[in-house]
Amino acid sequence: METTTPQRKIAQVKAGSRAKPAAKARRRGDAPAGRTVQSLERAFSILESIANSNQPLGLAELSRATGLHTSTAFHLIKTLIVLGYVIQDEAKRYRIGPRLFMQAAGAFNEVELVNLAMPHLQRLAEETGETTHLAVRADSGIAVIAKVDGRSSIRSSERVGIVRPAYCTAIGKVLLSALSKEDLDAYLRNGPYEAYTPKTITAPAALRDEIKRVAAAGTAYDDAEFNHELRCIAAPVRNFTQQTIAAFGISGPV
Repeated sequence: METTTPQRKIAQVKAGSRAKPAAKARRRGDAPAGRTVQSLERAFSILESIANSNQPLGLAELSRATGLHTSTAFHLIKTLIVLGYVIQDEAKRYRIGPRLFMQAAGAFNEVELVNLAMPHLQRLAEETGETTHLAVRADSGIAVIAKVDGRSSIRSSERVGIVRPAYCTAIGKVLLSALSKEDLDAYLRNGPYEAYTPKTITAPAALRDEIKRVAAAGTAYDDAEFNHELRCIAAPVRNFTQQTIAAFGISGPV
């Protein structure tokens, strides 16, 4: 019978403890194919463990789930809490924080947005007989990412992908109204702006007042400010965190 010396027993225990994280990664089926930054891999393993749990997890539970020493897990969690990706409740258990939901919302790509918006744009075009469109911010302007033509004999010539100014379009005003004070100030410093029609608002102070009205009302108007033959109305499209991620509008002849 083979005997096990104390030294050999210690070596076996150490080898087993080193194998735990790798074994857990193999069981999850997401082991990295190449070299990774260990601290990042460990931080993401903590986030994944919390996100995949049906209830908040304590430090000991997270340590077991990730195969990390409790002190290592604790220091990583502290960093995640400071960054807002994890929060700790009164029972000192951990759950996903708001910052992660904000990042997920930001990753909501335009293709998915268009797919969700098209039935609503079509319904609005049918009910009003006018052209409906969806747009997002594009640097200092707006980009039309979806459009449905109405029954009207006079239609907007805007095509999908075209970039328009934000300050003189209804959709642009909606998107400007969602900016922080600092970002709006930075935008207004670029004025005065080009007058596309006699009704275009070009003065930064007047534009700021207009954006305030839009933010308060939740809707914006373009009274022949970009095209002297068209009037438009627009409203925000918000995600589940109530952030304005796009705007939709209806355009019709004056």
